[in-house]
Amino acid sequence: MKLFFRISAALVALALLTAVALSFIYRPGDAIRVATGFVAHNVCSKTFVSGLDPQAVFAETTERDGIRRLRPLMRLDLDHAAKAADVTVLGGFRSHAIFRDGFGCVLQHGTTTPYLPKIDLVAAKTPKAPPLLPDIADDAVVAPGDPALKAALDHAFEEPASPPFRRTKAIVVVRDGRVIAERYAPGIGVDTPLLGFSMTKSVINALIGTMTQHGLLSPSYPAPVPEWRNPSDPRREIEVEHLMRMTTGLDLDETNSGFDPSSRMMYLPDDMAGFAVQAALVAPVGQRWRYSSGTTQILARIVRDGTGGPEQSLAFAWRELFNPLGMRHVTLELDGTGTIQGTTYMLASARDWARFGLLYLNDGVVGGKRILYEDWVDSCAAATLDTDYAAGFWTNRSEHPHAKGRVQAGIPRDAFFASGDLGQRVFIIPSQRMVVVRLGDSVDPSGDIRGVARLIKEVIAAVN
Repeated sequence: MKLFFRISAALVALALLTAVALSFIYRPGDAIRVATGFVAHNVCSKTFVSGLDPQAVFAETTERDGIRRLRPLMRLDLDHAAKAADVTVLGGFRSHAIFRDGFGCVLQHGTTTPYLPKIDLVAAKTPKAPPLLPDIADDAVVAPGDPALKAALDHAFEEPASPPFRRTKAIVVVRDGRVIAERYAPGIGVDTPLLGFSMTKSVINALIGTMTQHGLLSPSYPAPVPEWRNPSDPRREIEVEHLMRMTTGLDLDETNSGFDPSSRMMYLPDDMAGFAVQAALVAPVGQRWRYSSGTTQILARIVRDGTGGPEQSLAFAWRELFNPLGMRHVTLELDGTGTIQGTTYMLASARDWARFGLLYLNDGVVGGKRILYEDWVDSCAAATLDTDYAAGFWTNRSEHPHAKGRVQAGIPRDAFFASGDLGQRVFIIPSQRMVVVRLGDSVDPSGDIRGVARLIKEVIAAVN
């Protein structure tokens, strides 16, 4: 009997030690703060930048897996006067997001005041010359003139009888440089800036491509990260292209669990890239692909430093990218140090997202001027290793089953696309001279890829 009690006591002690060890590894409090940070930031952005109803946004934002379990314990406090959103769980784990005019929302951690760039954004956004990209539409919504085209858009807005709902917010179809059909959900119009989530990664790709065109950078350069310069640091081997293709081998794998380093990077520190560059190598550089917001945020800091600082990076984005494309309804949100939050938080109107797609449809040339480095588009649309990820985009130019599945569903083989959480997509389809934008809030695990595949298939059938 004494032996039994000794064994039982030993097992209890081992269980306690294991629980303590796991608490240090997984830090459940951090995961809850990631959840409150995600909700606070999204409610802030969609309320004060997009102008959407905050309660509807809160309901949709907390519907996703993981956060749904916390929702009964979660509280939203919105301060319309201060333009701030507080989210707590059981009165704790508070996340506080604040709005700054022109710069969107940012999480404020503790009493630290997030960096506010000293830049005249109105001046930066005022083009010195007419846009290089011709107008893609007049001010009015372009209703589809063809019944088959109208039916395609109607199908994209249809809701199933039971969850998961699709919640399509905007569809824009551009062919030969003009909008041929578009539709918006109630409360959303042609000028409403909508959150692109990880489509922002494609914008960082464009900024890197523009810097390459100006001779400021090259994908084959070693990544200019001061923390990696020690001659004995194996991370010195990481090139800019490894960051673009997410093949760095760094311990920044993203699972959206709240415990993974990329999730913690996005919602816990002020300096997101500063967090990411501390990651150690866990695989040989260039030999393993893992999806990672951390690598894109390091690129965002490279954009900041390579252009001269927070203010200069914003001026560069408007001067070299947004103004030439005629993108007027864009908000680039920042982290607490003034670095563009390049993983997730750019908002733009559906038409502006379409204009961005046209840059890639036109091989990086707009109005006769090369914006992106020569061969940039084809290179960035080429598959990475054995995946269907390219460089800042996803691609059908791959033998991966997902790419083949999209082709079988009706999305042409040469298509590639920017993709963001909840089904944000900008499809670039050179063979059809077409860009298709779909924005919404689908919690379907695939981001309603079947719905957008049907949309593209029906649109192609209608125009041909």
